[in-house]
Amino acid sequence: MIAVIQANIELILTCLGIVILLVLSAFFSGSETALTASSRARMHHMAQEGDGRAAIVNRLLERKERLIGALLLGNNLVNIAASALATGLLIALFGEAGIAYATIVMTLLVLIFSEVLPKTYAINRPDRVALFVSRPVRLIVHGLAPMVMAVERLVVVLLRLFGVDLKQREALISASEELRGALELHEREGSLVKLERDMLDSILDLQQVQIGDIMVHRQNMQTINGALPPEQIVAEVIASTHTRLPVWQDDHDNIIGVLHARDLLRAVGNAGGDLAKVDIASLLTPPWFVPETNTLQSQLNAFRRKRMHFALVVDEYGALMGLVTLEDILEEIVGDISDEHDKPVSGVRPQPDGSYLVDGSVTLRDLNRQFDWGLPDDEAATIAGLVIHEARVIPEVGQAFVFHDFTFEVLRRHRHRIALLRVRPPVKSADSTAA
Repeated sequence: MIAVIQANIELILTCLGIVILLVLSAFFSGSETALTASSRARMHHMAQEGDGRAAIVNRLLERKERLIGALLLGNNLVNIAASALATGLLIALFGEAGIAYATIVMTLLVLIFSEVLPKTYAINRPDRVALFVSRPVRLIVHGLAPMVMAVERLVVVLLRLFGVDLKQREALISASEELRGALELHEREGSLVKLERDMLDSILDLQQVQIGDIMVHRQNMQTINGALPPEQIVAEVIASTHTRLPVWQDDHDNIIGVLHARDLLRAVGNAGGDLAKVDIASLLTPPWFVPETNTLQSQLNAFRRKRMHFALVVDEYGALMGLVTLEDILEEIVGDISDEHDKPVSGVRPQPDGSYLVDGSVTLRDLNRQFDWGLPDDEAATIAGLVIHEARVIPEVGQAFVFHDFTFEVLRRHRHRIALLRVRPPVKSADSTAA
């Protein structure tokens, strides 16, 4: 009778030990998944806010090899121990057949309850689980550190025998590329709308895009002849939609200053409304010339540093190319900024047949942003410039070209400049549309 009771107690204790080991295995598996899948950015922010558990997670992830090694070591220890107990128990109950039974039963138990179930839960709630297990995992990592370090050194030696040097790691992607990938992924998953992604993408582009790509070209600049009488200059300023206007003398490229409408209005008031008494030359501010190769980021910083909103753009030879304003750079980030005085620009007109009538001066960046076309803007800034670059000639009216799966037909030309194009984007297949 006592022997039977002892046997039953041993059976119960063995089963209890197997359950405990399976629970520990689930803990190790879920912890590994949660900690590696947790958001580093969110953990960093929570740690800055004073969350001690998030700080522990950050410290654990700083030594990811040691963290993974400790969790794998612990997981293998409890899995092997659970399998050994189950094998001994089933051999005692069923003889040699118990080995097969133990293999089948433990495989199912470990797979379902110690691998799939905890990892599925952890991958769906990585941050919550990572915070929950942070403190016990820290103790485990510290406790198993000597064994893990020994294993790491052994692994390094073995890999060297096969010609693998762990010191020569593959180059990591830049933070900018990582952010772009995250933005694309979030937009695809529906958690980020296109407008928000475009804005964030544009911020990342500030260090790559040059002001020559977004400037107002000299052909589209509104300037004032400084030799005109004050009455006519006042009339042109009033008729303009801009508050700052470049003033030239003798030649359109000879900019002698910038006239601000507010300064002109104040001078007119001081003169008692007598426009003949207004000294235009005294109102001009010195022009600020910047190279077209400046990036948007550097120019934005220069605007802030000089506390100015307006600059004239020149090429490497000092020739006037156009102008750039603070608003132009901001529009690259947030999109078009219009007020009650702005005139709507109808540079792109969709057609019923799916094509678009596009003015030659429309920039490729605007088209790509608005229609997700993906036209290359490395060699040309405008749609007309792209056609000329790809065709290697100045096309005649009526000529059509196919570049990058787009069809470009020249509809109007002004001297050597393409004024109007018909653009047919590639037809998206049903499969790509569904994707």
